[in-house]
Amino acid sequence: MLIINIKGLVGVHPKEKLVLRGSEMANLPLLENAWLLLEGGLIKDFGTMDNVPSSLLHFPSTIDASGKFVCPSWCDSHTHIVFAAPREEEFVMKIAGKTYEDIAAAGGGILNSARKLELATEDHLFESASLRLKDMIKQGTGAVEIKSGYGLTVESELKMLRVIKRLKLAFNIPIKATLLAAHAYPTAYKNDHQGYIKLIIEELLPIVAKEGLADYMDAFCEKGFFAVEETDQLLTAAAKYGLKPKIHANQLSVSGGVQIGVKHHAVSVDHLEETDEDVLQALSNSDTIATLLPSCSFYLNIPFANARGLLNANAPVALATDYNPGSTPSGNMNFVVSLGCIKLKMLPEEAINAATLNGAAAMELSKEVGSIAIGKKANLFITRAIPSLAFLPYSFGQSQIEMVILNGEIYNG
Repeated sequence: MLIINIKGLVGVHPKEKLVLRGSEMANLPLLENAWLLLEGGLIKDFGTMDNVPSSLLHFPSTIDASGKFVCPSWCDSHTHIVFAAPREEEFVMKIAGKTYEDIAAAGGGILNSARKLELATEDHLFESASLRLKDMIKQGTGAVEIKSGYGLTVESELKMLRVIKRLKLAFNIPIKATLLAAHAYPTAYKNDHQGYIKLIIEELLPIVAKEGLADYMDAFCEKGFFAVEETDQLLTAAAKYGLKPKIHANQLSVSGGVQIGVKHHAVSVDHLEETDEDVLQALSNSDTIATLLPSCSFYLNIPFANARGLLNANAPVALATDYNPGSTPSGNMNFVVSLGCIKLKMLPEEAINAATLNGAAAMELSKEVGSIAIGKKANLFITRAIPSLAFLPYSFGQSQIEMVILNGEIYNG
C-alpha cells in the first residue's frame, strides 16, 4: 500500500528512539507533503512528494491523503476492558455527591465488579471485551495493555487472564497482559491482608507463570488498599516469576507508590493525580514512565496530574485511558489527548508523543509501534482533511479519524 500527498507524516522518530523525556517530548517530527510505503505489514519507506521513486509512480494500491495527516496508532498502556458489566448505577451515586471512597464503602467499586465477574462465563467476558476493543481500534488505538483485577480469587483472576490471552490471539494488534490481583482486598480477607497476599504469591503466581498468562504484575498502592510494604512484598515475589512491575500509584494520596515502583525498576507508575517534590525527583532520575490518566480525573472529578511538573523534572510521560467500568468508562484516546492539552497543559506535540511513542514504551513495544520508522508495524490512522495537527486535540468530542490501518491493511472491523 502506498499513501501519497500526505499533508503531514507525524512522529517520524528514528527507530532507535524508544522513549522521550522532559523537553524532548515537545519535539514531534513532522514530514510535510509526504508519501509512505507499507509492505508486508510494516513501514517500508517514506519521503517527500518531490522525491517519489519512479518504481512507485504506478503502484497498484494507492491512497490519496491530500490535506490529511498520517499518524502512528495510539498506544493505550493502561486499561481494564475485561469486565462483566458496567456500573452506571454508581455514575448516578457520583452525581448525587458520593465519593470514590463512599461508593467502595457501600459495596460498590472494585468489589462490585468482582461479584459480577465471578458469575460471568469466560465466553461472555471475551465477547464483551472484544466489542470494547473493536471500538477502541476504530478510534485509532493500535496497541493496548489489559489488566486483570476484577476477579480477586484465584479462579476468577485466571479466568480474566485467559480471556486476555484469547484477545491476544483474536486481535491483530500487540496486547500486553497484567496481573492485578492486588487491586483490592476481597471481603473475606478484609482483616487478613497477609492471607490474601499469601494466596496471590503461593497459589496464583505459579499458575500464571506456568501458563504464560501475564507480562506484568501490578498493585493498587494506595491508602485503604495495598500499603507500600505489601506492594514491595508482592513485586518482589512476582519478579521471581519474571513478571515486571507496574503500579497504580498516587491516585488518591501521595502514597509512596511511585518510590516503591522506582525501587523495583517498574516499567511504569500510573495515575499520579497526587504528587510532591519527592515524586518528581524520583522520576527525574529513573527510567520508569509516568503514565497519566486524565479521563479518570475528568470522570471522578479529582485533581489532574502535574504533567508540567513531571516534564520540567525531565521525566518520561505517557497518556492512557484507564478504560474501566467504575472510574473511566471510555477507551477514547482522542479524548485523552485533548484532556492532556486542556487539563494537563501539555502542548499538542507533547500529548501526541505521550499517547504514541511513550505509550508504546510503557508496554515495552516501542521497537514495534508508536512512531513512523522503517521496519515498524504499519499501525496507523489517517485523519480527515484538517488545517493543522493541533486541530486533532482542539476538536475534542468529534472524531477526526477517517481511516485506520493495522499491519498495512485498512481496518473494517
